[in-house]
Amino acid sequence: MNTPPTVTDRAKGVVAPALAGKMFRLGRYLPPPDLAPFLDHYWVVEWDLQGCPPHTQRTLPYPCVHVVFDRARTGIWGLTTGSFDYELKDAGKVCGLRFRPGAFRAFLGRPLHTITDQVLPLSAVFPWDEAAAQDAVLDTLDDTAMIEAAGALLRTDLPAPDPQVDRIAGILRAVESTPGLTQVEELAASAHMSVRSLQQLFSEYVGVSPKWVIRRFRLHEAADRLATGADVDLAALAHGLGYFDQAHFTSDFRRLVGKSPGRYRDEARQAGAM
Repeated sequence: MNTPPTVTDRAKGVVAPALAGKMFRLGRYLPPPDLAPFLDHYWVVEWDLQGCPPHTQRTLPYPCVHVVFDRARTGIWGLTTGSFDYELKDAGKVCGLRFRPGAFRAFLGRPLHTITDQVLPLSAVFPWDEAAAQDAVLDTLDDTAMIEAAGALLRTDLPAPDPQVDRIAGILRAVESTPGLTQVEELAASAHMSVRSLQQLFSEYVGVSPKWVIRRFRLHEAADRLATGADVDLAALAHGLGYFDQAHFTSDFRRLVGKSPGRYRDEARQAGAM
């Protein structure tokens, strides 16, 4: 089997990436052409902390559904509106399929908001035996074999690609690439849609509101910049992200990341120095 191409962009959702890189290995791989209409990428996390204290890793969610093969909790993870904490202990590995925003609507057969902040068994959507599917993916030797097995399972019941997925991808690219875009009205105008139509599209296909997506991308951007330890003006950063004042930005950042922007930046700087 040939090793698939890897994702080259930084994994912005990983909190405290300097520390995280010492605790586990993260591999991210692009899907083959037949699965590209549905999948953003595969991901594999592997760790060996035997003889070491457990490590709780926090990640910040993107507007995506994940199918996860994990001895602790295999399942279909709807979009998580808060942060996600996972305790790494002993040794293990997990394989996930991150679906393109909106793409899981065709598999689920109903609006995505109905599974937001929920974990479903695989059998709720797919014609798979849960234990057999988990073993098929995790009882393999390497990343390539894992994602090949996961891809083979997905191919057993592929729906037709939905053109709305590409439309949503374009809208999200506008959000991610335009830091000054902070209002739903601006986003709707750029997408040539009414605010109401945009909200309905996101509820049906993404599972959250456009406002949530805009704010979350801005916080991802803030966490990514502060994770370098660079001397960022926090007041200017808050203003650039569309916050009325620094206090509201600090409150949202602490709620999602688990610490204030200043402390997060300082700890990243210390980790870099070490």
